[in-house]
Amino acid sequence: MREQILLLSEEWGIQLLLAGQVLLILVVAYALQRLTTRAMARLSARYPLPPELLLPLGGGLRWFIIGGALIMILERFGVSATVLWTAISGFVAVAAVAFFAIWSVLSNLLCSVLILTVGPFRIGDLVELVDAADKPGIKGRVVNINMLYTSLEEFGESGVSNMVNIPNSMFFQKAVRRWRGSDLGVLQSPPTQEK
Repeated sequence: MREQILLLSEEWGIQLLLAGQVLLILVVAYALQRLTTRAMARLSARYPLPPELLLPLGGGLRWFIIGGALIMILERFGVSATVLWTAISGFVAVAAVAFFAIWSVLSNLLCSVLILTVGPFRIGDLVELVDAADKPGIKGRVVNINMLYTSLEEFGESGVSNMVNIPNSMFFQKAVRRWRGSDLGVLQSPPTQEK
């Protein structure tokens, strides 16, 4: 019985020691965060530094302290810092690759939302993407705006029309000429063939 009590008290002692270490880490991290905040305030009072510099610097230091404290606490519970760092860096690498892989899709989705909300043109308008001032660009009537592309009906010189799908992001990368559907006049009908 006495051995069980000693074993139980030893187990409780280990748990209390662990809780004390975690509490000490949290107190030191809080004190360190307060000290850096005060140091940043003194630095900004002494030197005329812009808030655009101090705010991200203070936030970065705060997250660095919180991250360090979290790693130290996890080490107390048996999680290896090497394993944790490997997992975090692997996650960040995969997230970066995935972000770059879908960047053009996300760009076109955002541009389609902007086209639909801001309304630089609408269905029925005649638009032209201008490459340069002296070169003619892609010109046609807007027939459809979806989440990735804007479809233009382009009329050739022979009067034959064809459809051109332009990624929505292109409308924010190049200059756009626009004629409203009601303002087209002569441009509203396709060119007629001369005999």
